[in-house]
Amino acid sequence: MTYLHLVTHTRALSATAVCSLNTSTISNPFHEEILPEKNLPMAPTDIYSPDAEYVDLLLNPERYTGYKGPDAWKIWNSIYEENCFKPQNVKRPLASGRGDDEGHTFYKWLKGVCVEKRAFYRLISGLHASINIHLSARYLLQDTWSEKRWGPNVTEFQQRFDEVLTRGEGPRRLKNLYFLYLIELRALSKVLPFFERPGFQLYTGNEGQDAEMKDLLLEILHLAKSFPLHFDENSFFAGNKKEAAKLKEEFRLHFKNISKIMDCVGCFKCRLWGKLQTQGLGTALKILFSENLIEKMPESGPSYGFQLTRQEIVALFNAFGRVSTSVKELENFRNILQNMR
Repeated sequence: MTYLHLVTHTRALSATAVCSLNTSTISNPFHEEILPEKNLPMAPTDIYSPDAEYVDLLLNPERYTGYKGPDAWKIWNSIYEENCFKPQNVKRPLASGRGDDEGHTFYKWLKGVCVEKRAFYRLISGLHASINIHLSARYLLQDTWSEKRWGPNVTEFQQRFDEVLTRGEGPRRLKNLYFLYLIELRALSKVLPFFERPGFQLYTGNEGQDAEMKDLLLEILHLAKSFPLHFDENSFFAGNKKEAAKLKEEFRLHFKNISKIMDCVGCFKCRLWGKLQTQGLGTALKILFSENLIEKMPESGPSYGFQLTRQEIVALFNAFGRVSTSVKELENFRNILQNMR
């Protein structure tokens, strides 16, 4: 599951990247099913565009590219300001023009909103933290005509997460990273029945490897299910059904907008991985919101109540791989910093 289906459209600022598995990877019966309205994807997709091309993610790893400064800041600022249910008069900590209250007004506001909106902000913050850890862990340390050397940049990491340098924001960001990890881990455990069905097959291009690949996939999902400390999503959307449905639709539209904002990223590789991880998180939430549909799936035959597209599947697993890598790299930075003392 290392191939990304990329779609590019000419735009004033950039191009649109859309994730999907190679057409030969997932069985056609699942590919051809039509998604009902209640099972819409969290992020927009366009895998049938004539401008589509395949990108091997192993040959295009996520790492520091030099894309930073005002342009990168504008992207994340737009994501937070337009999609996290925040009123404009409430300034985020460390944001331009936030005042001198050290973020007290923002966290007072955040504490007062519903648990769903609070979780949405924490997930976006966790995603942002995860991406920053990737860039700090695979930083371009040496760039000469004979060699490019990548490795951990402790200074870059500290500028983004040190408690003193970030005026207390760094530890909050890392807590949100773990929150994101638990949400995506929970989604993997919940989606196990979808992949366990006999009719679901992986096509690797090698018949001898197909069954082995599915066994490995199910092994990962069973391992996720055995983890005892998942996030309990039952508190989400537990109130009025009409209001809950409205809020779910808002979540979907906000993820759609975030994906569109990612289109404006000027760096191709940053845009590629940003959209992939955004769609992976959206897919995880779609799974958690569809628990009843998953429980009602037949053991054989098509499942019209709940379905995952190929691009949602590849985004889900690669996004979890990225956030898992962030947790591992975080431990590596802690060891480096401890040895530096």
